[in-house]
Amino acid sequence: MGDQVPVRCPVCRRTHTFAAPVFPCACGAPLAPPLMRGAPAEPIRHRTWTDDWVTVRCLACGRQDQWPQPELGCPCGTVLRVPVRPVTAAPTSTASAPSRTASASSGPASSGPASSGPATSLSAAGPHGSPTGSPSGSSPVERPAHIPLPRTAPVPRPTFHPVTIRTARDAVTAAALYLRWLGFQDVVQPEERPASGIDLRGPGLVAQVDPTTRPATLRAVECLWLNGLSSSSVSVFFSLAGYADDARARADDLGVPLFVMDLTGTPQPVNSPADELLSAGS
Repeated sequence: MGDQVPVRCPVCRRTHTFAAPVFPCACGAPLAPPLMRGAPAEPIRHRTWTDDWVTVRCLACGRQDQWPQPELGCPCGTVLRVPVRPVTAAPTSTASAPSRTASASSGPASSGPASSGPATSLSAAGPHGSPTGSPSGSSPVERPAHIPLPRTAPVPRPTFHPVTIRTARDAVTAAALYLRWLGFQDVVQPEERPASGIDLRGPGLVAQVDPTTRPATLRAVECLWLNGLSSSSVSVFFSLAGYADDARARADDLGVPLFVMDLTGTPQPVNSPADELLSAGS
C-alpha cells in the first residue's frame, strides 16, 4: 500500500485513514498515486471517464501513465474521490544525464580525434557511411509490428469449431469457446455486461470482447489488465476491429494477449503474449 493519509467525509464528518493501492509499473517497480495530505476529499455524484483517471509518474523509470483515481467508500454510503498530487516537470537528475553527456562530448571544448572533422556516429553508420543493416542510398528496413513465434511444441488439441458472428453476443460466445479450447475451465459469461467491461470469467481468467467497429483503445487494455491484476488472473482481449498502436504497445509491455476475430468467429493472435498462450494453452 502507498502512504497513509487522513480523509474526512464531508457528509458524515467521519475521518478515515486511507492508502492508495500499489500497482506495478511497466518497468516492474511498485507504484501508487501520490496522495495530497490535507486536501479535502470530494463526494462523487456524477462519474466521467476523465475524472476516473489520473496521471502518475514512476520515480524509477520516469514513465508517465494513466492510473485509476483513488476512491474511498465511507460507511455512510458516500464515495469520495481522494486528491492526488499533480505531475510536475520531469526530473533532470537521471533522465537528462545521457543527453548532457552527449552534448558535452560534442561541444567545442572536447578534445581528441573524436572532436575533429564532421560528427559521424560509427555505431549508426556502416563502413561506407550508409546506415547499418540497409544498403547505401536506401531507406532503413522497417520491421513488422508482430512476428509470430515458432510453435515447435504445440499443445495437442482437437480442431477448433468456431461460430459465425452476427451479433455482439455471438462475439462473446465465440471468444468463450476459444478460451475453453485453449484449456480454460468453467468459462462463464454474465447475462448482462457488467460496468467493468469484463465479458468472460473463469478460474484464473478475465477476458474482454470488443465487438465494435473501432480499434480497441489503450485505456480498454489497461482496464482489463488492472482487473486481472486485482484478481491474480490472466487477462485476454478479443477485438473485431483490431487495436490502436498505443494499445498494442502497452499490451506487449504488460503481457496481455491480444486476439482479433473475423466474422467466422476464429480468433488470431496479434502479439507475442497471444502467440505464447496459443502455443502453451492455459
